Amino acid sequence: MKKKEFSIEVAGKQLTAVFSDLTEQANGSVIIKYGNTSVLATAVMSKNEEGGSWFPLTVDYEERFYAAGQILGGQYTRREGRPSDEAVLSGRIIDRTIRPLFDQRMRHSIQVVITVLSIEEDDPDVLAVIASSLALGTSDIPWNGPVSAVRIGKQKSNGFIANPTYVFRNDEGFDTDIVACGKDGKINMIEVGSEETSEDDLMEGLTMASREIEKLQEFQNKIIAEIGKPKRIIEIPEIADEIRELFAQTVEAKLPDYVMSGEPGKAKIEELKDEWKAVFIEKYPEGNVGQALDYYEEKVDHLIHTEAIDHDKRPDGRDMDTVRPLYAEAGGISPIIHGSGIFYRGGTHILSALTLGGPGDVQTVEGMENKDDKRYMHHYNFPPFSVGETGRMGGFNRRMIGHGALAEKALIPVLPSKDTFPYTIRIVSESMASNGSTSMGSVCGSTLALMDAGVPIKRPVAGIASGLMMRVSKSTTDGTEQYEYKTLTDIQGPEDHHGDMDFKVAGTTEGVTAVQMDVKVDGIPLHILKEAFVKAKDARLKILDVILAAIPAPRTDISPRAPKIVMIKINPDQIGMVIGGGGKTIKEIKEKTGAEIDIEDDGSVFITGKDGSAEKASDIIKAMTKVFVKGETVMDAEVVKITDFGAFVKLNQSTEGLVHVSEIAPFRVESVAKLLKVGDRVPVIVKEIDDMKRLKLSIKDIKPDMFQKPE
Repeated sequence: MKKKEFSIEVAGKQLTAVFSDLTEQANGSVIIKYGNTSVLATAVMSKNEEGGSWFPLTVDYEERFYAAGQILGGQYTRREGRPSDEAVLSGRIIDRTIRPLFDQRMRHSIQVVITVLSIEEDDPDVLAVIASSLALGTSDIPWNGPVSAVRIGKQKSNGFIANPTYVFRNDEGFDTDIVACGKDGKINMIEVGSEETSEDDLMEGLTMASREIEKLQEFQNKIIAEIGKPKRIIEIPEIADEIRELFAQTVEAKLPDYVMSGEPGKAKIEELKDEWKAVFIEKYPEGNVGQALDYYEEKVDHLIHTEAIDHDKRPDGRDMDTVRPLYAEAGGISPIIHGSGIFYRGGTHILSALTLGGPGDVQTVEGMENKDDKRYMHHYNFPPFSVGETGRMGGFNRRMIGHGALAEKALIPVLPSKDTFPYTIRIVSESMASNGSTSMGSVCGSTLALMDAGVPIKRPVAGIASGLMMRVSKSTTDGTEQYEYKTLTDIQGPEDHHGDMDFKVAGTTEGVTAVQMDVKVDGIPLHILKEAFVKAKDARLKILDVILAAIPAPRTDISPRAPKIVMIKINPDQIGMVIGGGGKTIKEIKEKTGAEIDIEDDGSVFITGKDGSAEKASDIIKAMTKVFVKGETVMDAEVVKITDFGAFVKLNQSTEGLVHVSEIAPFRVESVAKLLKVGDRVPVIVKEIDDMKRLKLSIKDIKPDMFQKPE
């Protein structure tokens, strides 16, 4: 095997890039090792153009159970199946990072495959970005990299650290998780989950991330300079002169009226596009229609940028910082639904529906990275009618998984603890109409649904998407980049499609809970991100006012159609008794009451049911597990055994005690059997509990006149 290794220290630990002929058929490949976690990245480009009207890039993030040293999977299959949600989200991080650095006019298919080879305390997602970058950078595939990634984490009592381990991130005090990617002092991808972290703290974390990224950039550049292959020359056809001329003669003068129409959405832009297509086909029936349409999009892009940067104008007529009209409604869909929220932000309309379940309804997640029970699930649907189109229904795609995960991340910090609110929560956000950032609309709609359902959240959460129109030029004096730009609050369709940044920020009045950023340029300077954070906060607070006007606080009671959960605590030593041999006892309680019962190792018992079934089961278990104390009385204890020295009495299903012959009556009892028989009901008081937890009971101390003294 031919092999060459390069190493660098990152956050006190060695990162090693291993290049070999292991995957020699790929255009480029590398294994990245960091601690005991390692990933393989390969990059392959097709030899010929694939056609189509978009750049065909595919990123596949492959988990392998052997990487965790475990045999995972279901009972009947031990082979890896479809990608887990975690794998999809990791793949999206890589895709969103590397995609902007390709020439989008290319039509050669490119596939980047990341295979996790081993995993321990370090998350492979950041390593996968670096590996993808080096696989592309050292290959002959044209690409404007490298690009680097780092994770920055913070615990409440400490500052930020680079590349925190799983142990650090799972600590109770961990409150901020930032994954940032970038190059040349700019950031081009952000993922944040945080516990109401301030914008200033997030900027501190991103500044630290930028420093770490530049160290990795220097490392990658040296490797590429030493072993990188010459880049393949891909001929990108220039726009034909006849296309430019025909466009100038027939359509160009109309462009401002249609693009900057003052109307929301893209209907007017699409109307002119269809007109241009018809004009072109009529003039050149055998011409390159795809190239003509690409030219139209290029001209629309240029006009939107020019109007925003030079004239402070937006396609729908708003100023740079105006949020579109808002509407919020909590409930009102149907009494069957446990909680619902409707949220409008301009032409983006979201319905979020919430269902409450018991602890037994949690989703068990068993994957390569973790094994956990999810008590909050957020799912997102994007039907084709939401954009006025027809299409296939059913199933889900990576975008839907990503949007649901982002909304879930945004809301988790405000959810009550299991001890306070032991319900399992599932929210489904339906995109009913889409014109910009349905993911952030889902956060708002879901906040309304949570409050409508009576979930005692800490504070409401709202989200907003900001955009950017930017021109970059080189200084004539020192060659540094100069930026002309405008940040846009609450981007809608054309600004999302033609803009340079999609900056989604969710949070409360107290701080940020989630951030996701995608770009269409090489990256965004930190000072622009700081400005975008400020504007996002202003918009978020306006949206929160609208939400609170619709429902000022969570409802005091949950829906009567939701199951009721009764939580009790028993001694862990009593768990076996409640379950019974082979689960017989707990099964009998479930059948008798109709309730569902979940028992945890610490003795927490969660009983779920409707129509009083939970209370019935609770009473049975409480009686079974009651621990009696000295002085406690039972007025109808059952005599279960007679002996010469006294009577054994059953206080409840699981507890018996002895009434000594001297404690039956206030006189000498010659024969216990003459006064008591099995099945009698008698009042008793717990007189004493010995060192072996045995109960000594008395009848005479609670009812001394129960028996007549014999003559």
